[in-house]
Amino acid sequence: MPPTDAMFLLAESREHPMHVGGLQLFTPPEGAGPDYVMNMISEIRSQTEVSSRFAMRPADPVSSVGNLWWAQNETIDFDYHIRHSAVPRPGRIRELFQLTSRWHGTLLDRHRPMWEMHVVEGIEDGRFAVYTKVHHSLFDGVSALRNMQNTLTEDPNDTELRVPWTPKERRPKPSGGGSRNPLALVGDAFSLGTTAAGLVPAGLKMLRQALGDHNFTTPLDAPRTIFNTPIGGARRFVAQSWEIERVKAVGDAVGATLNDVVLAMCSGALRRYLTELGELPEKSLTSMVPVSLRPGESADGGGNAVGAVIASLATDVDDPVDRLMAIRESVQASKNLMKELSPTQILLLSAVNMSALALSPVPGFVSLTKPPFNVIISNVPGPQKRMYWNGSRLDGVYPASIVLDGQALNITLTSNDDQLDFGIIGCRQTLPSLQRLIHHIEDSLTELEKAVSA
Repeated sequence: MPPTDAMFLLAESREHPMHVGGLQLFTPPEGAGPDYVMNMISEIRSQTEVSSRFAMRPADPVSSVGNLWWAQNETIDFDYHIRHSAVPRPGRIRELFQLTSRWHGTLLDRHRPMWEMHVVEGIEDGRFAVYTKVHHSLFDGVSALRNMQNTLTEDPNDTELRVPWTPKERRPKPSGGGSRNPLALVGDAFSLGTTAAGLVPAGLKMLRQALGDHNFTTPLDAPRTIFNTPIGGARRFVAQSWEIERVKAVGDAVGATLNDVVLAMCSGALRRYLTELGELPEKSLTSMVPVSLRPGESADGGGNAVGAVIASLATDVDDPVDRLMAIRESVQASKNLMKELSPTQILLLSAVNMSALALSPVPGFVSLTKPPFNVIISNVPGPQKRMYWNGSRLDGVYPASIVLDGQALNITLTSNDDQLDFGIIGCRQTLPSLQRLIHHIEDSLTELEKAVSA
């Protein structure tokens, strides 16, 4: 087992489940009968040809040492792995999020291949949902999303039911650009020791950038907040979609990128949320942000040049446009540094930015040290067109990532046709009324729209 895989298994505890997940929301095709979902589940369970990745489990789950190498299950209990569920009445999205929160806070069984799929019906307007989770030692969030994309089609009349565990040789290659999940960089901090010499010139360049550009944000700049405390095991999940054109229009008005505006939306929301709780620090919050280093932010042609940087969220700035521009300048300062580095140096520096997370399970570490950043905000490439599964229209695809001691909140979004789908996961014990962040993000975007059009 590679060290990066073993790390996620060894770091897992009841308070720290180490799986990534996602919630997909579908509208059935016209004319779908009352047994549509039940028939679909039967067909899903009948697809028993499984890729080796989906058959893997730790060799000896009871022994710590036994979690350092993989074993293959000869048979898989599909009745266990594919669950049929329904939301309680009245079947609102709120009830769906409550179920998702509960599922995302429970550990996967290490005696079986470490994944689950929950097919959920009874949602208002006749819709159904699919929540999947898979252990981070098997897939990171980006590869899990791409696996999901491989099951979809642009043809609403294509009723071939594809599943994520189909062996790779029978599956189409994923379309669109991809990027490393930022949490995977934690392991890179320990697996790149042979090239650590490249970090010396990179560190000198970072120091020069920090001294010469006051917009450059380092792991030393984050204040302590309620997001940066030890966490419990229960989770709360909320999600929402926003039209990409609304976000782009704000950016176009002031010369900012879509990602800059997304960070400003989150910044305004976090500022409101912490103010309501009386917890907003005087110093600006910072965020770990994966950034594209490709000119024009394009992912055409596949494969992004991506670095994990730390950016100011400018939560100490009152004016929404000034806040957006401060975020833009902070991200640009990090991009300018990355352009001076080799790919190996970028990877090393990104891993160092994330490396403190690897020490968060150490008792007392989070309480005694400053956070390297306050929150992770990730934008993962998703479907670029309207997609379908078994004739059902994909209405939303909402990521559910990992929270850790010292990082009680994680915001991940993905593109989906003409919208951005946000998935927010947080520690239920640490962060009260987390669902208010959804309303605050909308208020923050509306505030930006009004400000740039004034």
